[in-house]
Amino acid sequence: MTGEMEQVTRLQSLDLRIAEFEREIATLPKHIAQIEKALDSHLRRLEADRAALTANQKERKRLEDDGKVEAQKISKLKDQMLGAKTNEQYRAFSHEIEFCEQTIRKADDRILDLMSESEPLDANVKKAEASLKEEQKQVETEKAVARDRTAAVQKQLEQAQAERKTLVAGLKPPTYKTYERIRKKWHGSAVAEVLEGRCGACQILLRPQFFQDLRHSEQMMQCESCGRILYYNPPVSFEHDLAAQQP
Repeated sequence: MTGEMEQVTRLQSLDLRIAEFEREIATLPKHIAQIEKALDSHLRRLEADRAALTANQKERKRLEDDGKVEAQKISKLKDQMLGAKTNEQYRAFSHEIEFCEQTIRKADDRILDLMSESEPLDANVKKAEASLKEEQKQVETEKAVARDRTAAVQKQLEQAQAERKTLVAGLKPPTYKTYERIRKKWHGSAVAEVLEGRCGACQILLRPQFFQDLRHSEQMMQCESCGRILYYNPPVSFEHDLAAQQP
């Protein structure tokens, strides 16, 4: 592999790393939005339970106040009954007292029902408040971890971008222009290794003469099918490695 191709393959590796760093950084707002959405959903359920409990308590208070009013009416009616002049007046007061007493009994029955309903509501609210408090702590921890990770990745991204700038400055302008054109066409994949006589990206078998030229050429060559910049690393045999180690 020529020095120029080494630079191009290194640039491709850097660009892939930079793209990965950028994708990870972009996930932070989405991740935080997801956990905050789940937290908001639990908060709305808690608010609904609180509203139901408050409505229950208000109705009980209203019925208790109505009962007191009815009791006062009964007391007044009994006082008035003592001054009744005729049986008809007495019976009228008696019927009105009975009606007030029925109203009080109905209110008392409803209060008992509301008290029974309020117990699970109150338990749900207390349980939800405790769970929400724990979840809020967990969410804040997750957000802090995500921010720390993003800060670390941002630093790696900036280092990679600086390294890329230096690397690009050392490339011939036509080479870089060709690289960028291919990279945009194939969404980041501009360079491919030749494996077993095939382009490692599109898997098309190279023509024998083209393959031979690629193996020995000092010039940058592109796949005749997909147009990607090709490089070839010849396999090193065990015997070659062993011979290279001999003094």
